[in-house]
Amino acid sequence: MKSIGYTQNGPIDGAGALSQFDLDRPTLGARDILVAVRGISVNPVDVKLREARAPEGDHGILGYDAAGTVVEIGSEVKGYEVGDEVFYAGDVTRDGTNSEFHAVDERIVGKKPASLDFVESAGLPLTSITAWEMLFDSFRLAEGGGEGHSLLVIGGAGGVGSILIQLAKTLTNLTVIATASRPETEDWVRKMGADHVVNHRGDLAEKVKDLGLTPTYVAALTATDQHWPAIIDLIAPRGHISLIDDPAYLDISPAKPKALTISWEFMFTRSMFATDDITAQRDLLNRVSQMIDAGTLQSTVTERAETLTVDTLTEAHKRQASGRVIGKQVLPGLSS
Repeated sequence: MKSIGYTQNGPIDGAGALSQFDLDRPTLGARDILVAVRGISVNPVDVKLREARAPEGDHGILGYDAAGTVVEIGSEVKGYEVGDEVFYAGDVTRDGTNSEFHAVDERIVGKKPASLDFVESAGLPLTSITAWEMLFDSFRLAEGGGEGHSLLVIGGAGGVGSILIQLAKTLTNLTVIATASRPETEDWVRKMGADHVVNHRGDLAEKVKDLGLTPTYVAALTATDQHWPAIIDLIAPRGHISLIDDPAYLDISPAKPKALTISWEFMFTRSMFATDDITAQRDLLNRVSQMIDAGTLQSTVTERAETLTVDTLTEAHKRQASGRVIGKQVLPGLSS
């Protein structure tokens, strides 16, 4: 099968960057399904891993979003049959989705939205899982909860922020404040449903306070180390900060006087450790799929390539590394 991967970690224009390989089809585990990949997306994790993690063996295959068709099932698979259309975000400990065929544990796979094609559907899984887990696992909100409280989403125009705003507005009663720093990103987060928009450049704490709101929850999605003093300043006592980026160092001692909770959200945890609740990802993806088809959630895709080649994937990695992507980037799969 055709695959696109890297042979040496480092910059996108360095030796060992993305190239095409011919590999054997994956061998299925008992709970695995084999998917003919017809749509993928690119996320910050692809860039981070390609730059920092050396491949295991001769190559590393990235890609942690996919939509496609089931072509084979493992001996203990119960939820899927050959021909089913699915979408999912995969497992960071296994080869990724930048291949014609991809093996994935059925328990982290959802049914693809019927109203979207494969390429558009591939823009949803990783960010939807991250946002859902942040709201309901990290913040421990209940659906319909949050009345009288507010959520600050720092970096609201990115992939996670775009779906997090929508889920918070659709499934909770939180007031949502999103940050954006350009006219086009301000327009985007309003389109996603943010109640208030503030610019994260300058005095973020003062801008949030000017709204007359004291957020109980802060989703720190980008540049957390830069915004950390402001977050500590603006958040309510006994509030909760959940972050997804990788700051080199955070001094959490200023959080003590407010008795704050600080947690990381990492959507690969369930698949990495085969947790007892691993099927929660399947269930939430099915909910997201149903909400897309019902029109209560909208696609967050803004950039769509016509083909998946080494060149188009390289360009997508460069765009992702720029930090200026609004919403999600998607490409056809190698099985398309």
